Amino acid sequence: MELGRLMTLFEIIILAIIQGITEFLPISSSGHLLLPAELLGWVNQGLAFDVAVHVGSLLAVMIYFRSDITNMTVDWVTKGFTRHQTQNSKLAWYVIVATIPAVVVGFLLKGWIEESARTALVIAATTLFFGAVLWYADATAKRTQPLEKLTMKQAVLIGLAQVMALIPGTSRSGITMTAGLMLGLTRESCARFSFLLSIPIILGAGLLATYDLIKVNEAVDWRALFYGAAFSFVSAYLCIYLFLSWISRIGMMPFVIYRMVLGAVLLWFVFA
Repeated sequence: MELGRLMTLFEIIILAIIQGITEFLPISSSGHLLLPAELLGWVNQGLAFDVAVHVGSLLAVMIYFRSDITNMTVDWVTKGFTRHQTQNSKLAWYVIVATIPAVVVGFLLKGWIEESARTALVIAATTLFFGAVLWYADATAKRTQPLEKLTMKQAVLIGLAQVMALIPGTSRSGITMTAGLMLGLTRESCARFSFLLSIPIILGAGLLATYDLIKVNEAVDWRALFYGAAFSFVSAYLCIYLFLSWISRIGMMPFVIYRMVLGAVLLWFVFA
């Protein structure tokens, strides 16, 4: 099935922007990508487009955190396997360790998730439930610990929480920030660690989608891929920049309210 005969330029741009923004905001990308199909009857964007928007999001987060990534990588290679750990080498280890649970569980349950869990009802329920959990965490947390004080135990707990994001509608960024808040991290620290955690996850998802694309031998519309990657990159970069600039002041409540509205709209589609 050729992507160019299925998607207009308008659809490509809107879906790319949705992917770029919702990848990093705690509002669930699954719910938003479901809405165009339900509201407007848009068709599935295809594997090639999925790879393109993942590439755009990945480039955005890597460019934004390029200094952190460079410092973490250098220190991990030079000090990560010694007794003279640095703050950057520890953070690199935390990202690695926190990623493992989602990779393992995702590999084991990928088939079940695609066949049974990716439904409008599941997405609506998880959007509402985990939105309420995010509100509770933000309202009751101490929010005093900086990212520099993160421990291996906390990183593991955040990584275990990230497994829940395999259920569509949960929101990977949302559940990792929720866990970070419950552990006492500041809002900005939660967001920064969540964004760093997204790098191996997005990379893995992109590689998996690429593998699936190669297997099905899907025809490629390069124009759609270019615009998809470009608009995903721009929207993701702006999203990261603005979120980190505002989150300490505005808190999580705007996103909680948004999730409640989104969940209600999805439920309306389910039972209408």
